[in-house]
Amino acid sequence: MQTPAASQASGTRVSTKGIPPPPAPRNCKTTWTYESWLRDFKREAAAEGISPRVINATLAGMTPDQSVISRDRRQGFFAQSFLDFSARLATQNRITNGRAQIKKNRAAFARAQKEFGVHPAVITGFWALESDFGAGMGNLPIMRSLVTLAYDCRRGPMFRDELKAALRIIERGDMTPQTMIGSWAGEIGQTQFLPTRYLEHAIDYDGDGRPDLFSNPTDIIGTTANYMAHLGWRPNEPWLEEVRVPRELPWDQSDLAVKHPRSQWASWGVRKADGAPLETDAMPASLVLPMGRHGPAFLAFPNFDVYLQWNQSLNYAITAAYLATRIDGAPAMRRGDGGIPVLAQAEAKELQRLLTARGFDVGEIDGLIGMKSRQAIKTMQQRLGLPADSYPTPELLGALRRGS
Repeated sequence: MQTPAASQASGTRVSTKGIPPPPAPRNCKTTWTYESWLRDFKREAAAEGISPRVINATLAGMTPDQSVISRDRRQGFFAQSFLDFSARLATQNRITNGRAQIKKNRAAFARAQKEFGVHPAVITGFWALESDFGAGMGNLPIMRSLVTLAYDCRRGPMFRDELKAALRIIERGDMTPQTMIGSWAGEIGQTQFLPTRYLEHAIDYDGDGRPDLFSNPTDIIGTTANYMAHLGWRPNEPWLEEVRVPRELPWDQSDLAVKHPRSQWASWGVRKADGAPLETDAMPASLVLPMGRHGPAFLAFPNFDVYLQWNQSLNYAITAAYLATRIDGAPAMRRGDGGIPVLAQAEAKELQRLLTARGFDVGEIDGLIGMKSRQAIKTMQQRLGLPADSYPTPELLGALRRGS
């Protein structure tokens, strides 16, 4: 196995572990000119050891793409309920194709599992969601997308690092600007690696002289496993398991920040999805209720933390982990009690504003119920004597409107 250079020559390494810093609000305004930004960026990149020849040749004549900024500000796809989101992404077609890929690339998956400890279904789940095994990598110039996002006010600091990493990839000879074609977010290859991730973790897993994440399944499998091991994947441990919950439970314990041994969940009446008893061991797990106590329920194990580092959307992380269990043979999840109320995005924004007015930090008021919003909801439910399952309900919204 050949690996890329371990360090970025004369440059500052960027962490590829953990959750990135929060972006600026979606309505932020870029107050600087592109020309002044580009001049400063070129100076900064050269000071960090990137070849001025590569910088100038790559960025010459490049201008921001307003459609990329618009897509970055919008991202309404993540405002769907978990059930709607997972139904659109964790499809039977992806399950079938995922199993076929494991069979087709059996040797590469077996090697990656032995060397990195990552289960084939986990790699394949990400591979399916990110690009449908190469069918949906995107067709935009990656360098222009990176320049646009680095210049824009919303996630500029993060994407300055990504743009510099992309220039180093070109300087190293892995790709040219013309071959770097991908998504609007500047991601590379079939499992959609940002350039910093590619630079640090892409490996030539088949020994042909260079890593190829666009068309080489062996490199894609090895690189994805390598990155997940870096994020802390624990070999031979589960990642997510659907469960059944009893009608009564200390609902405030259903929180990703709260971990109990499986034996504790079993003692509270949590059972496997088919009704069988849970293992009564010390394996730590969190109870996750993406649609509240009346919806699907999952135990999330330490490996689930890797999913949240891959993508911070809870809906995405649970869907990716669930898809992997389906590829591995788990049955379709139960959809809960039925008729679960879902706030419209405008109502979710109103809920966030009302919580903010009461001193909670919900992050950006955007109608996307993320970790901060869920924690605020849980605390408010506790204050109002409601079941504290962290789910935004019309009941809670009504109570806040009345000033309860």
